[in-house]
Amino acid sequence: MPAMSRGNCLLVPAVLAALILGAGGPAHAEKGFGGGTDGQTEQRADTSDDGTVSVTVGGVVFDRSKNGGGDSVGALTSSTSWSPPPCWYAPKYTPEQLQKYLEPIWEAGSTGYEWDADQREKYNADDEKKGFNKDKSGKGYWWGSYVDKSYPPGWDSCDEDYFWVDLGDPPPADIENAVTPEVLAELAYAEIRVPGTEVTLAPAEATKVNLPTWAWLDGAEFKPVSVTASVPEIGVEATATAEPVSLRIEPGTPDAEVYPASGVCEIKDGRIGEPYAKGKANDTPPCGVKYLRSSGDGTFPLRATVTWEIHWTGSGGAGGDLPDGTFGATQDVVVQEIQAVNR
Repeated sequence: MPAMSRGNCLLVPAVLAALILGAGGPAHAEKGFGGGTDGQTEQRADTSDDGTVSVTVGGVVFDRSKNGGGDSVGALTSSTSWSPPPCWYAPKYTPEQLQKYLEPIWEAGSTGYEWDADQREKYNADDEKKGFNKDKSGKGYWWGSYVDKSYPPGWDSCDEDYFWVDLGDPPPADIENAVTPEVLAELAYAEIRVPGTEVTLAPAEATKVNLPTWAWLDGAEFKPVSVTASVPEIGVEATATAEPVSLRIEPGTPDAEVYPASGVCEIKDGRIGEPYAKGKANDTPPCGVKYLRSSGDGTFPLRATVTWEIHWTGSGGAGGDLPDGTFGATQDVVVQEIQAVNR
């Protein structure tokens, strides 16, 4: 269930009543420009003339045209306990839109006379010219909460009621997760997708006991990716960029040695690891593994995890770093004994 403000949680009976009785009003609430009715996180996709696809989610527009691609792409996992905001505040309604949303709820009467009266007073609803800040139309917006569509822990923590912000002014400093360039960068982080991490191995089909196995990643795929998050209505944006920095090899058995000994292969010249070349069978690979026993009739689950550094830039020259992210995959490796040939 989406997050609702302290005031909005009282609207539930009215909405349910409208749905059950088939009445109008809240069940057909006026949508704000952010892409959803109150408390919802609907999506809208738009394609520009150059083919760039942007997706509006929760009042924020995400440009994913420079994201990673392919069948095995995935989201990053923060290398620390930090996580992107589970909910946030962004412009949601013009004065007229908020009036069209709230008036039918008050008229339904199910929220109680006292509460309705307090709400009418708060929004100065009885003043036809200034109610809901209509005298400021075009000069600001009513901000409200939005929720990450996956409902992570803390999704219901954005419980502030609607608040007004004039164009050009920052949101109130005491309201956590109200969109700023940094908050947008954190939301963009959650939208980053990076390519899969299945490494190329040599030997490819099956490796041999005590024979170094070379491992590398396609340099063409492992390049920086980025997502831009923006709120066009207030001219604020931020771009989060992920750059691959290293690959960790975990062979799937303690009976193995990794190269280098740390198991972490650093990126070099835009490439992680080095492709095997003829004549290097006895060389030590810059990135790889040597299995010390056979996998028998089974396989060893080799785990390859890439670490990505994240940095961001935003409106007004803002910028900085966000926690590293990781993305990995497991692949099965067959390890055979070297067969001696007796003549």
